[in-house]
Amino acid sequence: MKSDIYTAYRAFTDAYVPLNAIEWALFKNKLTLKRYKKGETIHYAGDICDTLLFIGSGLVRLYIIDENGKDHTWNICFNDENAQMLNLFVVDYDSFVNQVASQISFEVLEDCELLSLGYEEMQQMYGKLKKSERFGRLMAEMAYSYTHNLVIDRLTKSAKERYEILMSRTPALLEKVPQYHIASYLGITPQHLSRLRKNTALRDDEPM
Repeated sequence: MKSDIYTAYRAFTDAYVPLNAIEWALFKNKLTLKRYKKGETIHYAGDICDTLLFIGSGLVRLYIIDENGKDHTWNICFNDENAQMLNLFVVDYDSFVNQVASQISFEVLEDCELLSLGYEEMQQMYGKLKKSERFGRLMAEMAYSYTHNLVIDRLTKSAKERYEILMSRTPALLEKVPQYHIASYLGITPQHLSRLRKNTALRDDEPM
């Protein structure tokens, strides 16, 4: 299991910023393997997010609690063939980059295995390895793009369109993640999500 997650991390980094054997060994030496059980909280809002976590297996939900105590799913992290860059890293980017109190909490939905890179270790890597700066810049750009598109989708796309996008990109999540978390992520009620799923199923069952 240990070798699998390290191999997965290297395959990911090589896809964006290829590392030679010496560079990878230097980077790998800074990583720490962590395992969490379903139901555990990895990080609490209010704390400073001082680690960047690459997920190798399992599911982790990132969520925000508003001033009225309402729970809003910000992101769901997993690692499979449908995962995008922002699904692979369990982190509050604003808190991590600026070392300020986080507004996001992380809860484990399914037993998970992660590789942890601390903020200080990343700063050391920036000083030792130029490619790590490029990697960090790419991460920041992806985080901005995710937030940008999330806000625009909420403002311009209907609930049905947002659901269909999720269903086409990450269909497995609809079976693995509780419906109320999916609804929260889409910005709709669980009842609305139930209707969308029912209507989609009826449409798919219609004869051609």
